[in-house]
Amino acid sequence: MSENNYLKHEYFYNRELSWISFNYRVLSEAQDNKLPLLDRLRFLAITASNLDEFFMIRVASLKDMVQVNYTKKDIAGMTPGEQLSAISKKTHELVHDQYDVYGKLISKLSDNGIHLISHYEELDDRQERYVNEYFRSEVYPVLTPMAVDSARPFPLIQNKSLNIGAILKFKPSNKKDGNGQFRELYVSHQGKKQGDNISDTDFATVQVPSGLPRFVEIPAKNDGDKCFILLEQIIEKNIDKLFVNYEVLSAFPYRIMRNADLSIDEDEAADLLIEIQRQLKKRQWGQAIRLEVEDGIDKKLLKTLKKELNISEEDIFKINGPLDLTFLSKLAGIEGYDDLKGKGYTPQPAKWIDANKNIFDQIKEHDALLNHPYETFEPVIELVRQASKDPDVLAIKQTLYRVSSHSPIIASLAAAAENGKQVTVLVELKARFDEENNIIWARKLEKAGCHVIYGLVGLKTHSKITLVVRREEDGIRRYVHLGTGNYNDSTAKIYTDMGLLTCKKAIGEDATAFFNMLSGYSEPAAWNKLAVAPIWLRDRFTEMINRETEFAKAGKKAFIKAKMNSLCDPGIIASLYKASAAGVKIDLVIRGICCLKTGIKGISDNITVRSIVGDFLEHSRIFYFHNNGFEEVYMGSADWMPRNLDKRVEILFPVEDETLKEEIIHILDIQFADNVKARVMQSDGTYIIPPRKIGQKKLCAQQYFCKEAIANANEKKHQRSATYNTSFEPLLHIDDEEK
Repeated sequence: MSENNYLKHEYFYNRELSWISFNYRVLSEAQDNKLPLLDRLRFLAITASNLDEFFMIRVASLKDMVQVNYTKKDIAGMTPGEQLSAISKKTHELVHDQYDVYGKLISKLSDNGIHLISHYEELDDRQERYVNEYFRSEVYPVLTPMAVDSARPFPLIQNKSLNIGAILKFKPSNKKDGNGQFRELYVSHQGKKQGDNISDTDFATVQVPSGLPRFVEIPAKNDGDKCFILLEQIIEKNIDKLFVNYEVLSAFPYRIMRNADLSIDEDEAADLLIEIQRQLKKRQWGQAIRLEVEDGIDKKLLKTLKKELNISEEDIFKINGPLDLTFLSKLAGIEGYDDLKGKGYTPQPAKWIDANKNIFDQIKEHDALLNHPYETFEPVIELVRQASKDPDVLAIKQTLYRVSSHSPIIASLAAAAENGKQVTVLVELKARFDEENNIIWARKLEKAGCHVIYGLVGLKTHSKITLVVRREEDGIRRYVHLGTGNYNDSTAKIYTDMGLLTCKKAIGEDATAFFNMLSGYSEPAAWNKLAVAPIWLRDRFTEMINRETEFAKAGKKAFIKAKMNSLCDPGIIASLYKASAAGVKIDLVIRGICCLKTGIKGISDNITVRSIVGDFLEHSRIFYFHNNGFEEVYMGSADWMPRNLDKRVEILFPVEDETLKEEIIHILDIQFADNVKARVMQSDGTYIIPPRKIGQKKLCAQQYFCKEAIANANEKKHQRSATYNTSFEPLLHIDDEEK
C-alpha cells in the first residue's frame, strides 16, 4: 500500500480538538482528590492560561482563514469554518467544566480555613469598612473611568485585561450644590438645550488595574482563618464613587481576548528587530475574538459590548464565577499552608558531572548526560561561565530561544565578550510571547560586544546548541552542549528536558558548520552526526522509520519508541501507519497534540500512544529505533510537527556512548511503565489511566526519577573518587505507602 493510502482524512484527528483533549488531561489533575488542594488550584490556573494562548493564536489563525474565504481542509477533513464551530462547542464545554471544578475547590479551601469572597454582598460590617478604605486609599487613585458618547468613542480595550462595564443613568443637577452642572454644560456644547432628554442611560467602563494584586486579604470572620476578595469585587462595590452624578443601574466584569498572532513580512522588513517591535504594539489591539462576561450580565450591557467589540454570539462565554482563573496560580502559593501543598523537589547534582571539578576536563574524559529537572541545570550554566573566564577559550557560540528574566547565561556571554572572547549569539526574536524579552537581551549582548544574529528570514531557530572553542596542548578542541529544551534556568526546574555534553570531534565539526550556516549561509556538504531541519531532518526521520518497516517485512524484530510534545505531521504519521501495518511495534509518549489514531485495524494496530501530565511539564524529545539490534538513540529540539520539520531550524543529535544510551532507554522504559500519571489513548480518541494487573504496584515516572536522582546524589557523596560509573542500577518501584 502506498503512503498516500495512509493519508485518508478518517485516519487523523483534528489538531485543535486534540489540543482541547490535552487541556482536559491537565484539568483532570485539578480534579484529582489524591493531589494536595493548592496543587489542584495550580493545575486549574494552567488550564486557563493554556486556553488564553489557544484562542490568541490557534483560534485567531482560523478566524483569519475564514475572513479570506480559505476553505482548504485540514488532515482530518475539516475546513477552517468547521473547525471553529467544533472548537466553540468544545471550549464552551471545557469552560463549564473548569468552573465546576473551581466551585468544588473553593468549597474545599473554605473547609481548610481559606475563604474567597465570591461577591461583595457576603461581607460583614467590619470587612465592608476594610474594603471601602482599601478602595479609597489604594485603588481609587489608580482607576480611570471612561464614559462613552458621541465625543468619547468606545475605548480600545487591552488584550486579556479585566474590565468592569456599567450602565449609568444621569441624575439631574441640584442648582444649590452644583452637582451635575459640568455634565449639563458638556451636553449643551453638543447642541442640546436645558429640557432636552439628557437623562438617557450611558455606558462606561473601567479597567481593573493589573499593577495591583488581583486578590486582597481582608479580616477573616474566624480567628486563624484567611479571607480574600477579588479586586474587581472591590471596584464593583464602590463603582458609584467613580460616577458621582450618575445612578449605576448595573455593573459587571468582562474580559476580551484578541488576535495576538504576529504578521511579519520578513522579506520586506528593513530591520527585523524594529519590525517586531512595531508588530508587538499591535498585539494588544488585534481583532477581538473572545468575550468573557459574568453569567447573569445585564442584557443592555452585553448588547453594547457585543456591538462595540464586534463579537459573534458563539464567541461569548458566560462565566459562572470570576473571570480569568490564572490568578489561582498565585493563590496556590499562599504562605502558611504547607500541608495543602506538595512537598516540592530540589534538582539534584548531575550524575555525570562533578561540580567541584573543571567541567572541560570532565567532558574531555567522557560524554555527560543531563536529565532536568531531576538534575540541576547548573552544569550548562557552568559551561558558559567557565568558558567566559578561561584564558584558553577562544570563542563561544550559542542559540537562545527563551531565557529567564535574570539569566546567568546572558551575564556570562556578556562577560566573555568583555574578556575578549569571540562571542556569537543567535537570539530568536520570533519566539512567541518572548519577543520583547529577547529584544532586550539582544541589545544587552550587542552592547557587551557580542555578535548577535536575529534569527533567519522565514524560519524560527528553535535548536538548542552551545559551542565552546578552546585552545589546548594538543590543538583546538570543541566542547558542545546539545539539548531538548531552552537555555532557561527557571523553566529547567519545572520542564523535563535532556542534554548532552560532549567534545567528540565529529559533533564539534558539525556544531561549527551549523553556526557558520546561521551566520553566513554556509551550507555544509554533509553532516557527520547531526540532522538539521528544515532541509535534512524530515528525510532522516522518514528514512529511520522506513528502515524499521523493511526489517519487519523481512520477518526481523522491529520497533520504534519515541517521546515528544506533539505529533501532527501527516507525512510522519503516514510512515508510522505503514510501519505498523508491516508489523513494527511503535510506542509513543506524546504529552499534547496527537493527530494519529490508534486501533485502526490493519493500519495502527501496533501503535500505542500515552500522555503524561504531572508536576513537571514533559518536554524532552527522545527517539529510539531498534535497527535490527544495532540500536540508535537520538534526542533533539523538534517534535513531529510540520512547523518543526519544515519551518524551523532544529537539531537532532545521536547519543552513542553505550552507558548513556542505556540510561536513556531506561528513562523511556519507566515512562512506558507509568500507571499513575499516564493516560493511554483509546481507539475512540479518549484517554484512560492504564489498568493495573493484580499485584502490580503503582509507578509514577516523575516520582521515580526524583527518587533516582536523590539516590544517585547520595551515592556520589560516598564515592567522590568515582568519576564515571559503567554500571547502572535501577531503583525499586516506589514505596508501598505511595501506592
